[in-house]
Amino acid sequence: MAEAIEYEQFDQNPTSDGVSAPDPDLSRLSDIPMELSVEIGRTHMTVGETLDLRVGSVVALERQAGEAADLLVNGTAIARGEVIVMDERYGLRVTEILESNQISASTGTGEPTANETLAANS
Repeated sequence: MAEAIEYEQFDQNPTSDGVSAPDPDLSRLSDIPMELSVEIGRTHMTVGETLDLRVGSVVALERQAGEAADLLVNGTAIARGEVIVMDERYGLRVTEILESNQISASTGTGEPTANETLAANS
């Protein structure tokens, strides 16, 4: 018969009242590369419609003109803003940082995020 093993987690950063404080030092992550992209809109097309595209074709997007563009990190929207031109380059002026519930809703995949999966399993 297997013996039950009990585990106890020890806090590494206890405060004076014994409650552990989260480690706010994220500097170790500062050199990790990420892909940032700006999405101005999406659309759905059939393979046939895609094959019919030619130079000069116009693809209508589901987003309205003047609506904020999404700032994506590794494919996940984290902020919104307005597209600007600076020194002949496009940029994004951030106007809104998305909250965590908006981030999971904006992925639009229908699949739970890693955090949602962890929360559901705990």
